[in-house]
Amino acid sequence: MQAYIIRRLGTLVVTLLLVSIIIFLVIHVIPGDPAQIILGTEANPDTLERVREKLGLNRPLSVQYLDWLKGVLIGDFGWSIHYDMLISTLIAGRLLVTLPLAVLAMFFTAILSIPLGIYAATHHNSIGDYGIMVFSQLGISIPAFWLGILLILLFAVRLHWFPAGGFISWSEGPLAALKSLLLPALALGVIRASIITRMTRSSLLEVLGEDYVQTARSKGLKERIVIYKHALRNSLISIVTVLGLQLGGLLAGAIIIESVFYLPGMGRLVILAISQRDLPVVQGIVLFIATIIILVNLLVDILYGFLDPRIRYE
Repeated sequence: MQAYIIRRLGTLVVTLLLVSIIIFLVIHVIPGDPAQIILGTEANPDTLERVREKLGLNRPLSVQYLDWLKGVLIGDFGWSIHYDMLISTLIAGRLLVTLPLAVLAMFFTAILSIPLGIYAATHHNSIGDYGIMVFSQLGISIPAFWLGILLILLFAVRLHWFPAGGFISWSEGPLAALKSLLLPALALGVIRASIITRMTRSSLLEVLGEDYVQTARSKGLKERIVIYKHALRNSLISIVTVLGLQLGGLLAGAIIIESVFYLPGMGRLVILAISQRDLPVVQGIVLFIATIIILVNLLVDILYGFLDPRIRYE
């Protein structure tokens, strides 16, 4: 296991290096002069040149990349043009919204999808199985932002149980902050639960047909032990894989939901940075999210060995 982790960490470093190069080049290919964004279109050419020199924009692209990479290695993603502050500080503040939102959405996904998937697999071809499959198909078809709007109309506008949007900071009250995240997390969680439900059902159905499951039943083991101790554990690998991908997707793809609920998270920050042509912020956030996704995939791979002792990494 140790040798495998070391190899994966080496692969991770190479992957992140390639990702950083691609992000840096793509951002610098986008038209737009940061100096002109700061000073405006009517700025004096000499003043523009002095600002470019101050920002290091007049240096070769390779030198700019190496300087940026050195800063990233110590947690310094650069300076925001629009917000006039460290990008790392900006990301840390927005992460306090996006990370709890993603974790809460994954909680809703797990508590909805896994029990429903188990029920559908153990009651194959029953009315309940068909009903769960219809639910999952509807969930896959419905956009998260549309479900978010429906939740706002029902729970915020009609019932007044939750706020329609905005975010109360954790320092002002943890319960109020958590309440601000419940509806958007539910909108994200229900959509992803539809995918995990189908995955759980298909994986468990496949395992339930294996010979060792039939042998366990023939020995007189209780059906609950057969399902949860033998069958479910061996079907968890594919489920955990999809859950890991979904968590990375939540961190990267909550942009629309954060806009619908007016949440000051990283997704909304990216949208604002693009509209404001604050390219260093876009560059920093994209690299940060890519790093999180790669790390989540590494953790999922390591978790395989604990879920299934038959897996060997040596």
